[in-house]
Amino acid sequence: MSGKIERVELLLLRLPYVHFFETSLGREEEREFILVKVYSGGISGYGEIVAGQSPHYSYETTSTAWHVLKDFFAPLVLDGSISSPLVFHEKAKEYRGHLMAKAGLELALWDIKGKREGVPLWKLYGGVKREIPSGVSIGIQDSVSELLDRVQSFIEEGYQRVKIKIKPEWDVGVVEEIRKTFPNVSLQADANGAYSLEDKDVLKGLDEFNLLMLEQPFPPYDLWDHGHLQKEMKTPLCLDESILSVDTARKAHEMESCRIINIKVGRVGGIVESKKIHDFCQEKHIPVWCGGMLESGIGRAHNIHLATLPNFKLPNDLSASKRYYEKDLIDPPVEVSRKGTIQVPELPGIGVSILEHRIERATLNREVLKARYLLRSDPIN
Repeated sequence: MSGKIERVELLLLRLPYVHFFETSLGREEEREFILVKVYSGGISGYGEIVAGQSPHYSYETTSTAWHVLKDFFAPLVLDGSISSPLVFHEKAKEYRGHLMAKAGLELALWDIKGKREGVPLWKLYGGVKREIPSGVSIGIQDSVSELLDRVQSFIEEGYQRVKIKIKPEWDVGVVEEIRKTFPNVSLQADANGAYSLEDKDVLKGLDEFNLLMLEQPFPPYDLWDHGHLQKEMKTPLCLDESILSVDTARKAHEMESCRIINIKVGRVGGIVESKKIHDFCQEKHIPVWCGGMLESGIGRAHNIHLATLPNFKLPNDLSASKRYYEKDLIDPPVEVSRKGTIQVPELPGIGVSILEHRIERATLNREVLKARYLLRSDPIN
């Protein structure tokens, strides 16, 4: 990426969901998140921070992300020395944690790089797919009948895989009802860390239902107990929250804690680390898929480009824009074909048009950070 970064803009947005989304961590009716806009030589790049309002999925929140972006990460790119997302990734290592904040800024830098070079991001990443398989994630509902209705509707829309959220007392019986009604649907369950090793007999009961995988049954960082459970289950375990880097992916593999890994750009700190995890898993014959965090179309478009890499073997949590938001922030919106696939954008960068008027309407707070060299009146290269 040639040219210096002139300014970084932080925007806090709120978008209502078309339908509430509930996991073992709680129910949400809307989403607050941060967009990062980076400007350089007349080009703007966009990234999305997946941290939520509260520290449920992660210790990171919109408040912590705003703080570290403003006071630590943005200054790294505003001193005039950052030349590429790779350089930012290396420099940002001096600060521990806050991977979601790092990822959002890195994504914006990748967007600028793609636009400057006139190529879509999938080409910069080494992607090989022109369309990617799409799965849908369905939250906990008020009743099993409502859940079955939603499963039916998404199957009719063409999604290749259905994932349901589970928690204690909303697990084996619910999966059994889905299997009775939809015996052939590709089905997986996601616990978001709601169980402990004491619940292993309940979880082992899921082996009866031919699940594609059981995702993150135990809390994050608990690779040891996941390893114990995987040895006793035929259903493949998939790790999400537990995988924060290629190093934790290696440890999970060596401890036999899982057979599948979910890669989320925000969770692992950006594209650079995501690719390292992808490459490691490809070498070890561990299939991966791209997870979602209910992103707007901006974050979703970034995920689509990542999912073009060859070892993304399973349907991704990348659904149509209308799945979550009545009015998305991009044009055209993300759409899923009747065969359950999403076309990969071909335009430079993230490859979609940003609807600034919708961003403006959804914005709760904004802060503009200017480059130090501009404040010193130095020339822009």
